[in-house]
Amino acid sequence: MTFDDALVHPVMGPKPEGLGNRCIMAANAPDFDCLHRLLKQSGRFTSRNLFMSRLNFGYENPAISLVGPFMGAPYAVILLEFLIAWGIQEVIFLGWCGAISPKVRIGDVIIPDRSFIDDGTSKNYMEKDFSDDCAKASVSLQSRLNVAFANHRVGFHEGPIWSTDAVFRETREKIIFFQQKKALAVEMEAAALFAAGRFRGIEVGCVLVVSDDLSSLKWKPGFHEPVFKQRRRQVCEILQSF
Repeated sequence: MTFDDALVHPVMGPKPEGLGNRCIMAANAPDFDCLHRLLKQSGRFTSRNLFMSRLNFGYENPAISLVGPFMGAPYAVILLEFLIAWGIQEVIFLGWCGAISPKVRIGDVIIPDRSFIDDGTSKNYMEKDFSDDCAKASVSLQSRLNVAFANHRVGFHEGPIWSTDAVFRETREKIIFFQQKKALAVEMEAAALFAAGRFRGIEVGCVLVVSDDLSSLKWKPGFHEPVFKQRRRQVCEILQSF
Protein backbone atom coordinates (compact mmCIF):
# COMPACT_ATOMS: atom_id res chain seq x y z
CA MET A 1 0.00 0.00 0.00
CA THR A 2 1.43 3.38 -1.01
CA PHE A 3 0.59 6.41 1.10
CA ASP A 4 1.48 9.04 -1.54
CA ASP A 5 3.51 12.05 -0.36
CA ALA A 6 2.10 12.31 3.16
CA LEU A 7 4.73 12.71 5.89
CA VAL A 8 2.70 10.79 8.51
CA HIS A 9 1.68 7.20 7.77
CA PRO A 10 -0.45 4.79 9.81
CA VAL A 11 2.08 2.64 11.69
CA MET A 12 0.83 0.05 14.16
CA GLY A 13 2.88 -3.02 13.40
CA PRO A 14 2.03 -5.93 11.12
CA LYS A 15 -1.47 -6.88 10.07
CA PRO A 16 -3.22 -8.70 12.93
CA GLU A 17 -3.31 -12.43 12.26
CA GLY A 18 -6.79 -13.51 11.24
CA LEU A 19 -7.95 -10.07 10.09
CA GLY A 20 -9.94 -10.54 6.89
CA ASN A 21 -10.45 -8.15 3.99
CA ARG A 22 -13.94 -6.86 4.84
CA CYS A 23 -14.99 -4.67 7.76
CA ILE A 24 -18.20 -3.27 9.19
CA MET A 25 -17.62 0.11 10.82
CA ALA A 26 -20.39 0.56 13.41
CA ALA A 27 -20.46 4.13 14.67
CA ASN A 28 -22.76 3.54 17.63
CA ALA A 29 -22.11 1.23 20.58
CA PRO A 30 -25.53 -0.53 20.56
CA ASP A 31 -25.07 -1.55 16.91
CA PHE A 32 -21.47 -2.62 17.51
CA ASP A 33 -22.63 -4.81 20.41
CA CYS A 34 -25.53 -6.27 18.40
CA LEU A 35 -23.31 -7.14 15.44
CA HIS A 36 -20.71 -8.65 17.74
CA ARG A 37 -23.29 -10.93 19.38
CA LEU A 38 -24.53 -12.06 15.98
CA LEU A 39 -21.04 -12.66 14.57
CA LYS A 40 -19.60 -14.54 17.58
CA GLN A 41 -22.23 -17.28 17.75
CA SER A 42 -19.51 -19.92 17.39
CA GLY A 43 -17.59 -18.32 20.26
CA ARG A 44 -14.57 -17.53 18.09
CA PHE A 45 -13.18 -14.01 17.87
CA THR A 46 -10.19 -11.82 18.71
CA SER A 47 -10.52 -8.32 20.13
CA ARG A 48 -8.02 -5.49 20.42
CA ASN A 49 -8.00 -1.75 21.02
CA LEU A 50 -7.81 0.54 18.02
CA PHE A 51 -7.39 4.01 19.51
CA MET A 52 -10.62 4.68 21.47
CA SER A 53 -12.49 1.93 19.61
CA ARG A 54 -12.51 -1.88 19.51
CA LEU A 55 -11.45 -3.99 16.54
CA ASN A 56 -12.99 -7.48 16.63
CA PHE A 57 -12.11 -10.17 14.08
CA GLY A 58 -11.50 -13.89 13.70
CA TYR A 59 -15.18 -14.75 13.69
CA GLU A 60 -16.57 -17.92 12.13
CA ASN A 61 -16.74 -15.93 8.91
CA PRO A 62 -13.02 -15.00 8.77
CA ALA A 63 -13.48 -12.38 6.05
CA ILE A 64 -15.54 -10.07 8.30
CA SER A 65 -14.18 -7.79 11.00
CA LEU A 66 -15.95 -5.18 13.12
CA VAL A 67 -14.73 -1.81 14.41
CA GLY A 68 -16.43 0.82 16.57
CA PRO A 69 -17.81 2.84 18.16
CA PHE A 70 -16.63 6.23 16.87
CA MET A 71 -17.91 9.72 16.12
CA GLY A 72 -17.07 12.37 13.55
CA ALA A 73 -15.33 12.43 10.20
CA PRO A 74 -11.68 12.89 11.29
CA TYR A 75 -11.71 9.99 13.73
CA ALA A 76 -13.69 7.74 11.38
CA VAL A 77 -11.12 8.27 8.62
CA ILE A 78 -8.19 7.66 10.98
CA LEU A 79 -9.72 4.25 11.73
CA LEU A 80 -10.31 3.65 8.03
CA GLU A 81 -6.71 4.50 7.13
CA PHE A 82 -5.39 1.88 9.56
CA LEU A 83 -7.80 -0.73 8.23
CA ILE A 84 -6.66 0.02 4.69
CA ALA A 85 -3.00 -0.20 5.72
CA TRP A 86 -3.78 -3.69 7.08
CA GLY A 87 -5.33 -4.78 3.79
CA ILE A 88 -9.06 -4.17 4.24
CA GLN A 89 -10.64 -3.87 0.78
CA GLU A 90 -14.35 -3.45 1.56
CA VAL A 91 -16.02 -1.37 4.28
CA ILE A 92 -19.67 -0.98 5.21
CA PHE A 93 -20.37 2.01 7.43
CA LEU A 94 -23.39 1.60 9.71
CA GLY A 95 -24.63 4.78 11.37
CA TRP A 96 -27.62 6.80 12.51
CA CYS A 97 -28.96 9.96 10.89
CA GLY A 98 -31.50 12.74 11.20
CA ALA A 99 -34.22 12.98 8.56
CA ILE A 100 -34.46 16.25 6.67
CA SER A 101 -36.77 15.04 3.89
CA PRO A 102 -40.49 14.84 4.73
CA LYS A 103 -40.51 11.48 2.92
CA VAL A 104 -38.27 9.95 5.59
CA ARG A 105 -39.46 8.77 9.01
CA ILE A 106 -37.82 7.66 12.26
CA GLY A 107 -36.86 4.00 11.92
CA ASP A 108 -36.46 4.17 8.14
CA VAL A 109 -33.35 2.82 6.42
CA ILE A 110 -31.28 4.93 4.01
CA ILE A 111 -28.69 3.48 1.63
CA PRO A 112 -27.09 6.70 0.31
CA ASP A 113 -25.38 6.88 -3.04
CA ARG A 114 -23.51 10.09 -2.18
CA SER A 115 -23.15 12.71 0.53
CA PHE A 116 -22.95 16.49 0.28
CA ILE A 117 -19.73 17.69 1.89
CA ASP A 118 -20.08 19.99 4.89
CA ASP A 119 -17.15 18.59 6.86
CA GLY A 120 -13.46 19.39 7.02
CA THR A 121 -12.00 15.94 6.32
CA SER A 122 -13.49 14.98 2.95
CA LYS A 123 -11.77 17.57 0.80
CA ASN A 124 -8.33 16.37 1.92
CA TYR A 125 -9.09 13.19 -0.05
CA MET A 126 -10.53 14.82 -3.17
CA GLU A 127 -8.63 15.70 -6.36
CA LYS A 128 -7.05 19.16 -6.40
CA ASP A 129 -9.31 20.28 -9.25
CA PHE A 130 -12.34 19.05 -7.30
CA SER A 131 -15.40 21.13 -8.17
CA ASP A 132 -18.26 18.84 -7.16
CA ASP A 133 -19.83 19.24 -3.74
CA CYS A 134 -20.35 15.59 -2.86
CA ALA A 135 -18.48 12.37 -2.20
CA LYS A 136 -19.80 9.17 -3.75
CA ALA A 137 -20.28 5.70 -2.33
CA SER A 138 -18.99 2.58 -4.08
CA VAL A 139 -21.53 1.87 -6.83
CA SER A 140 -20.99 -1.89 -6.79
CA LEU A 141 -21.16 -2.20 -2.99
CA GLN A 142 -24.27 -0.03 -2.72
CA SER A 143 -25.92 -2.10 -5.45
CA ARG A 144 -25.22 -5.29 -3.48
CA LEU A 145 -26.62 -3.69 -0.32
CA ASN A 146 -29.77 -2.70 -2.21
CA VAL A 147 -30.25 -6.31 -3.32
CA ALA A 148 -29.63 -7.67 0.18
CA PHE A 149 -32.20 -5.39 1.79
CA ALA A 150 -34.72 -6.06 -0.97
CA ASN A 151 -34.23 -9.81 -0.55
CA HIS A 152 -34.95 -9.46 3.18
CA ARG A 153 -38.01 -7.33 2.38
CA VAL A 154 -36.72 -4.38 4.37
CA GLY A 155 -37.65 -1.15 2.62
CA PHE A 156 -35.12 1.64 2.23
CA HIS A 157 -34.56 5.07 0.70
CA GLU A 158 -31.80 5.64 -1.83
CA GLY A 159 -30.35 9.05 -2.66
CA PRO A 160 -28.09 11.81 -1.33
CA ILE A 161 -27.46 12.76 2.29
CA TRP A 162 -25.59 15.63 3.99
CA SER A 163 -22.47 15.17 6.16
CA THR A 164 -21.61 17.85 8.71
CA ASP A 165 -19.00 18.29 11.44
CA ALA A 166 -21.22 20.47 13.62
CA VAL A 167 -24.23 18.65 15.02
CA PHE A 168 -25.25 21.78 16.97
CA ARG A 169 -25.09 23.97 13.85
CA GLU A 170 -27.82 22.20 11.89
CA THR A 171 -29.57 25.53 11.38
CA ARG A 172 -32.90 26.30 9.71
CA GLU A 173 -31.05 27.87 6.77
CA LYS A 174 -28.78 24.85 6.26
CA ILE A 175 -31.62 22.37 6.46
CA ILE A 176 -33.64 24.30 3.88
CA PHE A 177 -30.52 24.55 1.65
CA PHE A 178 -29.92 20.79 1.70
CA GLN A 179 -33.64 20.03 1.38
CA GLN A 180 -33.53 21.98 -1.89
CA LYS A 181 -30.66 19.72 -3.00
CA LYS A 182 -32.93 16.69 -2.29
CA ALA A 183 -30.84 15.40 0.63
CA LEU A 184 -32.67 12.76 2.64
CA ALA A 185 -30.87 13.09 5.98
CA VAL A 186 -27.90 14.49 7.88
CA GLU A 187 -25.06 12.65 9.64
CA MET A 188 -21.36 13.14 10.41
CA GLU A 189 -19.08 10.56 8.76
CA ALA A 190 -20.28 9.22 5.40
CA ALA A 191 -18.82 11.84 3.03
CA ALA A 192 -15.34 11.52 4.53
CA LEU A 193 -15.42 7.72 4.46
CA PHE A 194 -16.62 7.75 0.84
CA ALA A 195 -13.91 10.24 -0.18
CA ALA A 196 -11.09 8.46 1.64
CA GLY A 197 -12.18 5.06 0.34
CA ARG A 198 -12.26 6.27 -3.24
CA PHE A 199 -8.87 7.99 -2.83
CA ARG A 200 -7.31 4.76 -1.48
CA GLY A 201 -9.00 2.55 -4.06
CA ILE A 202 -11.23 0.48 -1.78
CA GLU A 203 -15.00 -0.08 -1.72
CA VAL A 204 -16.95 1.91 0.89
CA GLY A 205 -20.71 1.64 1.29
CA CYS A 206 -23.14 2.94 3.88
CA VAL A 207 -26.37 2.02 5.66
CA LEU A 208 -28.09 4.52 7.94
CA VAL A 209 -31.03 4.16 10.31
CA VAL A 210 -33.07 7.30 10.99
CA SER A 211 -32.86 8.18 14.68
CA ASP A 212 -34.42 11.66 14.70
CA ASP A 213 -36.31 14.07 12.46
CA LEU A 214 -35.52 17.66 11.47
CA SER A 215 -37.66 17.84 8.33
CA SER A 216 -40.27 20.16 9.86
CA LEU A 217 -37.49 22.51 11.07
CA LYS A 218 -38.14 21.30 14.61
CA TRP A 219 -36.14 18.53 16.25
CA LYS A 220 -37.99 15.31 16.97
CA PRO A 221 -35.74 12.72 18.70
CA GLY A 222 -36.64 9.07 18.18
CA PHE A 223 -33.75 7.25 19.86
CA HIS A 224 -36.04 5.40 22.27
CA GLU A 225 -38.85 4.59 19.85
CA PRO A 226 -39.49 0.84 19.40
CA VAL A 227 -39.48 1.13 15.59
CA PHE A 228 -35.95 2.59 15.68
CA LYS A 229 -34.61 -0.18 17.93
CA GLN A 230 -36.39 -2.90 15.93
CA ARG A 231 -35.08 -1.63 12.60
CA ARG A 232 -31.51 -1.43 13.88
CA ARG A 233 -31.72 -5.08 14.87
CA GLN A 234 -33.00 -5.98 11.39
CA VAL A 235 -30.17 -4.07 9.75
CA CYS A 236 -27.55 -5.80 11.92
CA GLU A 237 -28.99 -9.20 11.03
CA ILE A 238 -28.75 -8.40 7.31
CA LEU A 239 -25.20 -7.06 7.55
CA GLN A 240 -23.82 -9.95 9.57
CA SER A 241 -24.84 -12.35 6.81
CA PHE A 242 -24.02 -9.97 3.92
